[in-house]
Amino acid sequence: MHEATSPPLLLFVTTLLIVSCHSPEQGTGTTTMCNLETLAFTFNSTNMTNLAYGVAANVFAALLYGSNFVPVKRIETGDGMFFQWVYCASIWSVSMLGDLILQSPKFYPFAMLGGALWATGNIAAVPIVKAIGLSLGTVIWGSSCLLIGWASTRFGWFGNTQEIPKPMLNYCGAGLCLLSGMIFVFVKTDVELHPSSESIPLLLDRRSNSCSYGQSSSEFWMDSIGPKTRRFIGCLLAVASGVLYGFSFAPVLYIKNHSECRDSMFHGASDYDIDYVHAQCSGIFVASTVYFAIYCAAMNNRPRVYSRAILPGLLSGLMWACGTYCWFLANNYLSAVISFPIVSAGYSLVAALWGTLVFREIKGLLNCFIFTLASCVVLTGCLLTILSKL
Repeated sequence: MHEATSPPLLLFVTTLLIVSCHSPEQGTGTTTMCNLETLAFTFNSTNMTNLAYGVAANVFAALLYGSNFVPVKRIETGDGMFFQWVYCASIWSVSMLGDLILQSPKFYPFAMLGGALWATGNIAAVPIVKAIGLSLGTVIWGSSCLLIGWASTRFGWFGNTQEIPKPMLNYCGAGLCLLSGMIFVFVKTDVELHPSSESIPLLLDRRSNSCSYGQSSSEFWMDSIGPKTRRFIGCLLAVASGVLYGFSFAPVLYIKNHSECRDSMFHGASDYDIDYVHAQCSGIFVASTVYFAIYCAAMNNRPRVYSRAILPGLLSGLMWACGTYCWFLANNYLSAVISFPIVSAGYSLVAALWGTLVFREIKGLLNCFIFTLASCVVLTGCLLTILSKL
């Protein structure tokens, strides 16, 4: 049996992993009739313990995912390409540490494909946040990610179908989580394109006139379009990003689902989800580096590099990587069909709370009412999804 060790930087995750190493084993060989009730009680207790750890891991993942763009919210990032690369470099660095702690499990390059899909979707993250705000942007891409991720695991698009004790509750829970995202779309957000006074990039076009630096350096295509068009493009990009995010976990699920097929190249692969985090993060870093190199070439080797985005970008990447360890750990305790709706809807709600309470993106009585209604719907959906496991 695979022996779990602790992922990096989160005491909570470490505790869960240590407990998982010492969880009671089923089928101990005590076959006397008088011990059947004890075995049943132990089985139920183990299931409840796994449920509790899985839900807790989901909550931490939702908090980290929903907060990971907060450090950069008020920082000028220009077109976002430099921030994207710093962000992904931080993710890969954390996964390197996690790989060492996990004693370097077998590396499957196929899992890098999921990271490449995620990095492709994440290119639009900064333009989305600028166009429609942190709250609405995260809600929309979280909803489309939920739909793709939940459906692919529930109906076995990439391998075996994941069965659950109460499928109707799971359908209702996932449906309510998705409905909450649709309700959030009707919330109007108030977004400031350039929240920071520092809009001059570190690397400038030396042929430009110095007096035009402050005005032209921060301009990119999002600045030149009207509010309605910007909102439409932002929503469209958020949906596309969410679809790519939802498919980014498919390679890992495919590897796990084919680990017992003797004629598969993945025969004997680990069924422990966090063993694949480093491979996925490596795909993220490689893809983001390729995209940044293409961007530098398109900019004639004059990329817009914003120095103030470096530390926030590193912190954002750290939070995302830790959230991914929590999510993959939750998949181990529950299943992807349970954790996808909870995490996707959960981090959308967390991001919406940040945008509403801290950044004041949502104003007005009607907007607040719609936001409250969507929040109640998403919480109900998460509860039903959890109950479907019992």
